[in-house]
Amino acid sequence: MAPERTHLLTVAVEDDFQATALGPVVTRRDWTRLESRVLANTVAALDLIEAHGAGATFFILGWVVEQVPEVVEEIVRRGHEVASKGFLHRTPQSMGPEELGDDARRAKEAIEQAAGVPVHGHRVARGSLGLEELWALRVLAECGFVYDSSFYPRLRSIRSQAWRRFPHIHECGDLSIREFPLSTWGPDALLFPMAGGNYFRQAPAWVSRAALADWERRYRSPFNMYFHVWELDPATPRIARAGRLRRLRQYRNLRGMAERIEAILERHRFQGIGDLLGLEQREGRPTLAAPAPPSAPTVVREERTPVTVVVPCYNEEGVLAYTNKALEEAAARLEANYRLAYVFVDDASTDGTWKRLQELFGARRDCHLIQQPRNGGVASAIMTGIRAAETELVASVDCDCTYDPGQLVPMLALLEGDPAAMVTASPYHPKGRVVGVPGWRLLLSRGLSSIYRRLLPDCPATVTSCFRVYRRSRVEDLEIENGGFLGVAEILAVLALRGERILEHPAVLESRLLGESKMKLLRTIAGHLGLLARLLTRRIATAP
Repeated sequence: MAPERTHLLTVAVEDDFQATALGPVVTRRDWTRLESRVLANTVAALDLIEAHGAGATFFILGWVVEQVPEVVEEIVRRGHEVASKGFLHRTPQSMGPEELGDDARRAKEAIEQAAGVPVHGHRVARGSLGLEELWALRVLAECGFVYDSSFYPRLRSIRSQAWRRFPHIHECGDLSIREFPLSTWGPDALLFPMAGGNYFRQAPAWVSRAALADWERRYRSPFNMYFHVWELDPATPRIARAGRLRRLRQYRNLRGMAERIEAILERHRFQGIGDLLGLEQREGRPTLAAPAPPSAPTVVREERTPVTVVVPCYNEEGVLAYTNKALEEAAARLEANYRLAYVFVDDASTDGTWKRLQELFGARRDCHLIQQPRNGGVASAIMTGIRAAETELVASVDCDCTYDPGQLVPMLALLEGDPAAMVTASPYHPKGRVVGVPGWRLLLSRGLSSIYRRLLPDCPATVTSCFRVYRRSRVEDLEIENGGFLGVAEILAVLALRGERILEHPAVLESRLLGESKMKLLRTIAGHLGLLARLLTRRIATAP
């Protein structure tokens, strides 16, 4: 027989890369480049919930609604409540009352427009509310929300107001709003968070079951639990830029999360907050807002300079969708002055890189795909791309976008105005910057670059960058001995010893976001030392 008690189930609808644990390492710029899996994950959550006859409230990030409105439509079609999780993934502590109000209203309007039903509920996108943030509840009431579910008491934070642990009405002057705190475990004097999400994944499965059973024995109020739709997706791409602790928090027990949620749904009954309050979400699409005035058209230069962008690829199957979006953003910035073509060189990958390249770029007339018969290394792939190009200006970009391709804009302009053979991106330039690269690796790279600078005439501050713009006629005949990362430095060194002019432009180098670096560090260092010895010998031999 099914139990009589009914609890509250809430689901956070966002992509995995928007999670709190990844906030410091995944920028908002990356959101539009990373693969969105939110629709498939939401469908999986709906299927799981409905298989057990449960209801739920889906708190949806407004940004997701604008990008993937089908998410909202599917939730409403299947009879569940949609509510707001704010528009951008920000904490209430990072916003003042005006900013919070603007963010909440923007999300509410976006969801209502996509869903065709009114939105009654709100939860902060990141973090939670405590006693010091109760001002936010008045702001939300002024925005027209009936209830909020952002309050999350911890430890001794509400020892003087223990009633705030349970659903209550918050009076804020002439307004009021219902608050549904996330549930905790323990006595009123010492509360431990155990409402779902990361706590369900990190703790042994029996802990969450025991917490809910204990709640049922002690309290009449419903238990308010939650999970994120991405927590049902064990195949979510791993963010390489995240440190060990962030990866542990983000990915641990994803494979078993669906089973843990299912076990709870089998033992208890759940409904959404709107169902408990008797709130209706009648269909009736709100009136469309007046369209924004058209933006000014892009002024395109009458004679655009043709440029080929070479992208070397080795075992980058999981990265190419991100690369594609990054290149699209860069192309939008470059199209006024440059006519772009692309050469993708698959350096004998052993995964599905070649198939993915064909799926993404095979049908495009501006793209040329080359598959090398055997792995030659990144420098070899760059030289293959340069020789296949049909333009004088050729840019090489990293497939993992550790240099944002948008930085080509000033580099191309610099080479157009100078007869130099090459412009190289230079994070070690006084105006350059490095973000997220481990200090020990940075020390080694800077040290090698400083040795090259002592040996080569007019050598730039950064020698090892793959992110460059070349004049094809000045480099296509180069014969380099090293095809891997070492060859990138060798290209620059050979040009310098030839007396070619080499320019550098300050750039930002970021740690890799997806996938793994292919560089073998100790082998590369030993190779550089050998190359430096050969260059020194060559310079001595050719000295007057």
